[in-house]
Amino acid sequence: MTFYVNTIPNLLDIVFKGLLIGIIASAPMGPVGVLCVQRTLNKGRWYGFVTGCGAALSDIIYAGITGLGMGMVVDLVSNETNRFYLQIAGSLMLLAFGIFTYRTDPTKRIRKPGQKKGTLTHNGITAFFVTLSNPLIIFLFMALYAQFSFGLQPERPIELVAGFTSIVGGALLWWWGLTWLVDKIRLKFDNNGIRLINQIIGMVVMLGSVIILLTTLFSLHLYNIF
Repeated sequence: MTFYVNTIPNLLDIVFKGLLIGIIASAPMGPVGVLCVQRTLNKGRWYGFVTGCGAALSDIIYAGITGLGMGMVVDLVSNETNRFYLQIAGSLMLLAFGIFTYRTDPTKRIRKPGQKKGTLTHNGITAFFVTLSNPLIIFLFMALYAQFSFGLQPERPIELVAGFTSIVGGALLWWWGLTWLVDKIRLKFDNNGIRLINQIIGMVVMLGSVIILLTTLFSLHLYNIF
């Protein structure tokens, strides 16, 4: 009984945080995001979705490298002071990332579509390598792990599997939703639509980081009062 009482809530917390990390890491309109939109418009929704699947597979590699390399986070967040500074640092990094995303014009990366669709497998593999060629995403995962106190330990395999699986699940949820939206409004979707989505994502990330930052500072203020 003790196992279920202590483990299930912790697993649910890990899964929820993992889903958020997967969605946030996938949302910015980088090269693979633009590629996903292009393929959805030019080839069909499934081609766009497998492009996202390829990106998600690459993301989980970097998420795993970051997570296993940040095992010390588990020990750090057990201390209130350390957790406070980690959350502040994570909030500021996410704020900077949101500003960068908002100011970036993803349409500059757009290329003219080729004549051939290619196979679904080919589209997924090319998206995998496009994402894999951008190791800077590790810094985004570091910020997200610190912000959500998402520390996974190899000696807890159930939590480890649940955490990384939920990150993949969050990424796939994003790509599924994005390709659904683009497919539904394909006749009205143009470069301005890509810019608008990117700006909305940037604003959401900025707003979320500011809210978390203020919440963290407010919690510290209450702690000092009481």
